[in-house]
Amino acid sequence: LDAATAPRSQPPPRYDDKVVAVFVHHTASPNRYDCADAPRIIRGLYAGQTGDRRWDDIGYNFLVDRCGTIYEGRAGGVDRPVTGAHTQGFNHRTAGVAALGNFTGDEPVPRAMTDAIAALAAWKLGLAGVDPRARARLVSSNGHSRFKAGTGATLPAVAGHDEGFMTNCPGAALTARLPEIRRTAARLQGRPPADGARRRTGPVPSASGTATP
Repeated sequence: LDAATAPRSQPPPRYDDKVVAVFVHHTASPNRYDCADAPRIIRGLYAGQTGDRRWDDIGYNFLVDRCGTIYEGRAGGVDRPVTGAHTQGFNHRTAGVAALGNFTGDEPVPRAMTDAIAALAAWKLGLAGVDPRARARLVSSNGHSRFKAGTGATLPAVAGHDEGFMTNCPGAALTARLPEIRRTAARLQGRPPADGARRRTGPVPSASGTATP
């Protein structure tokens, strides 16, 4: 995992007790980029969120490029439950994973990208023993989400941004891939197929270019 460089003057990270859900986002940035340029694109996102929005760090905990490389976003330790700023109302006990690109239309989502998101979700949720196909009980922390502050919500353990906030993120194309991402993440955790699901044979897909355990 490649860590995004953060200024020394920023406040220390904030932590929750664990991560029980992952929110999937897209960055709404151009899709046709060379993967060698991904760090530059991430630095631009960081500059916008810490400059224009005046946040103390990038909001996403992780970012994934079209080649399947996973980048650390918000500082604090990839294996720790760092509180991000990615889904208003549901930043606590969750991790935000942003796909570099715009998937609101019919732009295909690269297989390497979805495999990497699945591998990351499998690992991150696995730290808390959470099945990626399960649902998580969360509590909204502010009224800007789809739920009033203090309201409980039961959402997918691997959810799209739009399930917690009124937005079209992560886009229709990436949203359509979420069921597959959940199934792949569960398989990577070594969980059996859901009841009634036909068992598949062959190698388990891996996330190209990632260093996720």
